[in-house]
Amino acid sequence: MAGEQVLVVEDNQKNMKLFRYVLQVTGYRTLEATTGGRAVELATEHRPDLVLMDIQLPDIDGVEALGRLRADERTASIPVLALTAQAMEGDRERFRAAGFDGYISKPVNIVGLIGTVKQHCDGRRE
Repeated sequence: MAGEQVLVVEDNQKNMKLFRYVLQVTGYRTLEATTGGRAVELATEHRPDLVLMDIQLPDIDGVEALGRLRADERTASIPVLALTAQAMEGDRERFRAAGFDGYISKPVNIVGLIGTVKQHCDGRRE
């Protein structure tokens, strides 16, 4: 990995600490936001290679934050993965329809997380 940058949007500090550790040990640089509004600001300023976006956030939810990213030409093409405990039947399709590039359910499978992040970051370089 060439040190791609991943913006992690997560309001649970234990989850954030886990994601930070796993991503950094795997060679990624991380940016962190605990609200959807802050995520939009950081993505606009830094243009990360990938965003992992929690859906349930304290200000605007992940779907609204995604909409704001997609509406701005500076951030519209950044891949955004839904990161959520919402694992009901149909949720994956609902998040895809909202414009997310993928879906990672919680609790997170670490090996699956790394593989998914790598897949999306590699796709941006090609």
